[in-house]
Order: sequence, then structure tokens, then C-alpha cells
Amino acid sequence: MPSFNNTRFTLIPIIFFLVLAVSPAAAQQTALIDQVVAVVGKNAIFQSDIENQYIQMRLQRGISGSASEIRCGILEDMLFQKLMLNQAELDSITVTDDQVDQEMERRLRYFINELGSQEKLESYYNKSIVEIKNELRRMVKDQMLGQKVQEEIMSKAVVTPQEVRQYFKSLSKDSIPVVPAEYEIAQIVKRPPVSVEEKMEIKEKLNDLRKRILAGERFSTLAILYSEDPGSAKKGGELGFYGRGELYPEFEAVAFKLREGEVSEIVETQAGFHIIQMIGRRGDYVNVRHILMMTKVSPVALEKAKNELDSLLRLIRMDSITFEKAVEKFSDEENKTTGGYLLNPYTGGVRFEAEALDPQVSFVIDKLKPGEISEPVPMKTEDGKDAYRILKLMLKTEPHQANLKDDYNRIAEWALNEKKQKMVNDWIKNKSKNAFVNIHPEYQQCHFEFNWNNE
Repeated sequence: MPSFNNTRFTLIPIIFFLVLAVSPAAAQQTALIDQVVAVVGKNAIFQSDIENQYIQMRLQRGISGSASEIRCGILEDMLFQKLMLNQAELDSITVTDDQVDQEMERRLRYFINELGSQEKLESYYNKSIVEIKNELRRMVKDQMLGQKVQEEIMSKAVVTPQEVRQYFKSLSKDSIPVVPAEYEIAQIVKRPPVSVEEKMEIKEKLNDLRKRILAGERFSTLAILYSEDPGSAKKGGELGFYGRGELYPEFEAVAFKLREGEVSEIVETQAGFHIIQMIGRRGDYVNVRHILMMTKVSPVALEKAKNELDSLLRLIRMDSITFEKAVEKFSDEENKTTGGYLLNPYTGGVRFEAEALDPQVSFVIDKLKPGEISEPVPMKTEDGKDAYRILKLMLKTEPHQANLKDDYNRIAEWALNEKKQKMVNDWIKNKSKNAFVNIHPEYQQCHFEFNWNNE
């Protein structure tokens, strides 16, 4: 993607990494040097804020520049964030406590999953989970308020076809990027049903476990031994705090009605069958344990699905039915109404670069030419069930330098981003003139992109 001027502030997302603390040794160091290094309106930026982000950035690959340059860049990022926060306060923009708590819990679950456990998170940051939440809650709220301001700044940005063409013409030939090979792929999926006998067997096993728990055995021990949820089984089935709308609807409907320590009847969801135990409730959030047993497709049913696709493939190759009609009539996937196209979860479109493809899909497609269809191949559905599918390579583009004919939508997105960037830059220039901004003399030598000192 072409680079823009002042790209430091391009479409700043809500910061996802945890910047509230560092490792114990670094925490001791920052405690000694903490001071206010800048103030925007009523909001201060501390030396420790800069040091925390500096250490995390140094842990990332590809960070270049001297220590002072990096710290100056971090400070300017924070000046922009505080300027947005100041504007949110002036405009009475708000976010609810529930919105903040939901986002905070989402981030905490991510960090805990990355590190392996809550205990490891507390050890890494040398803080209790309560301290981490208190600091993270404030930061999340500030970031969400700033995000609302930024969205408002860019809300009216649109580009016309003429502006897209003008933008493309303004790019030097050397700055026009090479677009990598891209693929469009469609599929016909056969999902063999799980037998009634299989479901009954799973329910009997769970009922036996439930009786053992009610008789006094520990739910957590049985979850470690028998649950088929790899994420929670090793933690005794504990899921952590979740709010409404974050779990399977059937699971959630039961979980939120349980009393502390109570064990549910069997619950069926898309993942399989569960029994649930309430650990605790905090406002609109619940923390539960569960034991999951997943239903499995029988080998006979799988073989039948494969044979059905074999027969369908012969009809398509004999031109007795088109691939598109076969998708509509016979595919078991929800995307059958859109031609069976695979959707790229990162872009929402139907095109994939090679590295974005599922490895199993990539292995099959690599052997096909555009228009060709694969033999039936095994797959795992989103809920972990075994199935079969045939894949058709609808389109493959060759690597090429971007052009308006083949890459108009991509270029239009670049043009729109540049326009949004200009809006953000103009807003900073205007607001920084009127807002109270004071920067510590230690950072006066920084070469900022914007004139924060109003000189």
C-alpha cells in the first residue's frame, strides 16, 4: 500500500495490546523516573506511559530508530490520543460502563490465552488481576472515547470515481505497489448428519458425570479428565467472565439462570453437549465451568457424503448441471445462495492472497487451474465436525503492478484512506492551536509532525 504523509495517525484503532504495565524489573525502573511529561487540556501523560510502550515496542520486530526518536514518536501518538479525549470531554461524548467492561474483559481473555493462565498474566505484570483491571478499565475507556471522536472526524469521507483516478495518477510509477496473486474459490460441502444413536450415547455419558458431581465429586476434576474443550479443560472447565451475546445462545440462556455452585442439565449447542456449573456473577457477567462432549460423524456417514460428491462431480463434468446450480441445490453451507464462494474473514470479500488461505484449501487449489474442480476432499467445519467438499478455482490473478482496470476497489480504498488521513491531520492542526498543550522541556527537542507548542 502506498505510504502517506504523517502516517503515524492513520486510522488509529483502539489499542489492543496491554500497555498498562511492564515486567517487575522494568516497573521498578519506571517508578523511579515517573513524571508528567505533557498535558493536553486536563489530561496528563506520564514518563511511565512512554516507557511502558517503549519497552513493548522494542520487543516487537521491525522497530527502528534511536531510543529518543522512538520515545518522541510515542509521545506524539499520546498527544493525539489525549487531544481526542479532550475533545470527547468538550463534546460530552460518552461510553457506558457496560461497553467498557465488555471490551476490557475481551482484552483480558486474549492476554490470558496468550500467556496461558490468569496467574501467568499477574506474574508477568507483577500486579493482581484487580489492579490490572483497574488500570486497563481507565485506558480502555479513554481509547473508546478517542475512537468515537476519530470516527466522527472521518465520518463524511467519500471518494468519487474522478478522485480515485486523480489519486492514482498522482502516484509515481515507483510507488505503485505490486499486487500479489489472488484467488477466488467456491465450494460444495456435504455435512453428514450425526446419528441419533451417537447423540444418545454422548448424553448418557454426560448424565453419568452430572450424577457423580451431584454425589460430591469435583466438577473441575472431571472437566480436566473428560471435557473436549481444549481451551478450558486444562483449567477445570473454567471459561472466565463473559457477558450476554458472547456465548452460544442456548448455553447462555442456561448459564445466566444458574445459582452459584449449581450444575445445569445437559445443554445442546452447535459445539456439542455441555453441563455447566456457575462459579460466580459480576453484574451482567458470569463465570462458569463446563464439560463439553462433541458429537462425531460416523465413518459410514462420511463415506456416504464422499460418494454423493463423487456422483455430483461426474454430473458437473458431463455438463448435466452447472457448478453454480449444484451449489444452490446440494451444498450444506450457508453461502450456497452466493454461489458457494469462500469469504475472506479479514476483508469480507471473496479474494484471498496465498497466505490468507486455509492450508488445506491452499494444498488443493495449488493443483488446479482456473475453472477446474477438485475431487472430494475431507474438511473440518467451523464447529469441528468432519465433512467433505469439492473446491472450484474460480479465478487466479497473476502478480502485477496495481492498475485501475483490475484493482479499482483496492485503489479506491487507498484514496479514501488518504482522504481520511488528511481530515485527521487538518483536525489535529486546528484543535492543537486552541487546546492547552504543555510539553516538558526534556521533550522540546523532538521533531514532531505537528506543532504542538503553538509556535
